[in-house]
Amino acid sequence: MKAAWLAPSALRGTLVAPPSKSYTHRALVAGYLSHRTFRVENPLYSDDTAATARGLGRLGASVDRTPGVWTIRPKRPEPHPRREVIECRESGTTLRFLLPVAACRTVPVRFVGSPRLRARPFRSLTDALRAGGARVTGSRSARTIATVTGPLQGLETTVDVSESSQFLSALLMVLPTLDQPSTLRLRSNPVSRPYLEATIRVLRASGVRLEWEGRVIRIRAPQRYRGSRFRVPGDASSAAYLWAGAAVSGGAVTVEGIDRRWPQADLAILDILEAMGAVVRRHRTAVAVAGPLNAPVRVNLDNAPDLLPLVSVLAATVPKTSRLTGARHAARKESDRRAESARLARKLGATVRLRANVIEILGGPTVRPLRFSGPADHRMVMSAAVASLAGSSPSVVRPAGAVAKSYPGFWQALRSLGAEVRIR
Repeated sequence: MKAAWLAPSALRGTLVAPPSKSYTHRALVAGYLSHRTFRVENPLYSDDTAATARGLGRLGASVDRTPGVWTIRPKRPEPHPRREVIECRESGTTLRFLLPVAACRTVPVRFVGSPRLRARPFRSLTDALRAGGARVTGSRSARTIATVTGPLQGLETTVDVSESSQFLSALLMVLPTLDQPSTLRLRSNPVSRPYLEATIRVLRASGVRLEWEGRVIRIRAPQRYRGSRFRVPGDASSAAYLWAGAAVSGGAVTVEGIDRRWPQADLAILDILEAMGAVVRRHRTAVAVAGPLNAPVRVNLDNAPDLLPLVSVLAATVPKTSRLTGARHAARKESDRRAESARLARKLGATVRLRANVIEILGGPTVRPLRFSGPADHRMVMSAAVASLAGSSPSVVRPAGAVAKSYPGFWQALRSLGAEVRIR
């Protein structure tokens, strides 16, 4: 398990944002559902997106991955379709997005993945698939998560979106392609609403429409996905760590390739950084951030739960009390991010009070160097790295390889902005 050694550094410079992981997943599924040759331009190559591409290959498409373009081509239908196994590894998006796609087949598809993925919530999605006539079974196997057999039909059901917006996004992408219309009623207001807005934008770009009024969504069917290409925008989730690194270290970083016309939940980091004293300049396709930070923050993270670890370490660098609310569902991500964020902030010298729906963080007088060995959670590792830039002496963060899940070029990006980073 490799570690990253980081010296305190002020990040300075300009970078182009890596492609969005969220939009790459959605573009791959849209391309598959178009049933034609489809180009995903500027895709992100990461562990998670590669899992989705491989999974679609198991479901009857060929996905040719070349630098800058992934091309999806439908294969001829097999006269006797085979049972298939989809390896999700750690990717919750792969599991949730491909379950409804697999439910359109009439032969079983088995989904396997890591123990942590098995523990993550997806019952609301499988309940909806059962309401549409699909058969979904669990397993006592160490790696099997679920086996699904279709055909899926139009459905009228209630969906619980209190734990993840991905349940709804996955259904919204597949249901328009069925022969029968569907009606979905939401049990509550959805968490992570910007991710749903991203899904709807991809649907619109593909010519697919739905009616959403209050907590009721009506989906006309059958509809066809139109178009033959989608260009993935730059990723605000990855850029968030570079902007935060500039702010916490007293540096200045510009990230280009951020088209704010495409909804992204983690653009919320910009308002948070401004509230904490950073200077933020927004341009049409670029955003510049300069530090330092000098003020605490009060923020609800229900719509941007992935920011919880990062905002926690930012709060730990300010010797005043910040109050983070919401994001209870962050406890069931790649790690228990609520507990792990509190632990990381304490390691930095902060006083932390963790309650059911609130994390209060009082930063210490100095930022302690880290000896961080946490879970293999990409967002925890990148957040620890950002905090290390403001430490009083060098820090060690492991496992360094966890960043490959969403931002494989993270360590090189820090180096290019002036950070002293060694992987050993």
